[in-house]
Amino acid sequence: MVAGLIGNTITILIIKRYKEMNTTTNFYLSSMAMSDIIILLCLPFDLYRLWKSSPWIFGGFLCKFVYLLSEGCTYSTILHITALSIERYLAICFPLKAKVFITKRRVKMVIILLWVIALFSAAPFYNMFENVQIYSYNTSSKSLWECKFTEYAKKSGLLKIMMWVTTVYFFFPMLCLTVLYGFIGKKLWKSKNTLQGPNAVNREKCHRQTVKILVVVILAFIICWLPFHIGRIIYVNTKDLKMVKFSQYFNIVAMQLFYLSASINPILYNFISKKYRTAAYKLLRLSTSDERSYNVIKDETGGHTETTCTHNEYITHI
Repeated sequence: MVAGLIGNTITILIIKRYKEMNTTTNFYLSSMAMSDIIILLCLPFDLYRLWKSSPWIFGGFLCKFVYLLSEGCTYSTILHITALSIERYLAICFPLKAKVFITKRRVKMVIILLWVIALFSAAPFYNMFENVQIYSYNTSSKSLWECKFTEYAKKSGLLKIMMWVTTVYFFFPMLCLTVLYGFIGKKLWKSKNTLQGPNAVNREKCHRQTVKILVVVILAFIICWLPFHIGRIIYVNTKDLKMVKFSQYFNIVAMQLFYLSASINPILYNFISKKYRTAAYKLLRLSTSDERSYNVIKDETGGHTETTCTHNEYITHI
């Protein structure tokens, strides 16, 4: 949690502070970092539920709202990854069209739309949990409170429906990403020996670095989130007592990976991207002026970030 909060905050500050980092790709990464921060802020509530299923001491509103936020950010992250991959596909395979359609203003509007869709999709979760008063024989108090699924969610089938919604939110985008990166890889392979001009080598390097970063982020996402969704499927579709117990232990492990996914991206950026390391180093030093830091980053990055190429450079290629 500490590593994730610090790392994602640094990512947001880097993109906000340095103009050379203000690219459409990095806008998506910044929004994903914010989503990861919110997910990590929900971690203490899950830890508390593992420690004590009851009493739930945070009240009825947080019982509902925490899980709405967590689920909404889950949807938001996968939508951001999908939208970012579509943008990279257009920028690499259709650079002329990308120059016209992909602008910073439009990307900001798309990001807002993605958040609205994600939170709207997760809205039913708000009514799936309730703070229930239960009787306890082990305390002097007559009753305790427990945050749990509502009986309506279980009996009406809403629980199963929402579990399958979250599964579709995971597997369908993954299928789309597989197809998109297949086309991107094919395009880069074909253009390997056909790019000409003084900037050809730099353009090809930029394309490949962009794809490398996104592929690593997506692989980390799949590895961390796949057990989480498998655990949900097992939990919802099993009635055998042994399998229910197995799913509970399985979901504890899956939860570790789920929260790891919210903290690992800044670490990956640091390992893969020299530009990110340079910007983070300058940000954390705090001893240089804004102008000096900006100039140093601009010189070291060659005028663009490692995670994206400018559309003018795509035109130059052609």
